[in-house]
Amino acid sequence: MSDVVSGVPNRAQDDGGKLVGIVLVSHSAAVAASVAELATGLAGGGAVAPVAPAGGDGDGGLGTDSELISAAAAAVDRGAGVAVLTDLGSAVLTVKALLAEGDELPAGTRLVDAPFVEGAVAAVVTASAGADLAAVEAAAAEAYTYRKV
Repeated sequence: MSDVVSGVPNRAQDDGGKLVGIVLVSHSAAVAASVAELATGLAGGGAVAPVAPAGGDGDGGLGTDSELISAAAAAVDRGAGVAVLTDLGSAVLTVKALLAEGDELPAGTRLVDAPFVEGAVAAVVTASAGADLAAVEAAAAEAYTYRKV
């Protein structure tokens, strides 16, 4: 099965299990799709939380598009909440504006303050294990503490 928005593999169970959905917002469609592919690939076997990239300006250029973000959030919403991770500041502003409007994103959508790549991997792995939205957010935010050297 593929994600409705992006074609990124989505191995989430079709048995009604409610997993937190993940939306990855980047100024680049290629970056958003690549991070989604990496995160779902590292989540391992079994059920993988629904993930949708929302990248670019909608016309193939760099930027963000509120309609792409809203569609991605709707596509991954399974009733357990949606975690949205962003790459840069104006993506944050776009998501904040959608949240402020109140009806543009599914109920239970949360903007997560986390590094984009490491946070996405942590969020997808945690959501795929069946964790709730608060735990997914905490795991993604904890990625700020990961040391590489």
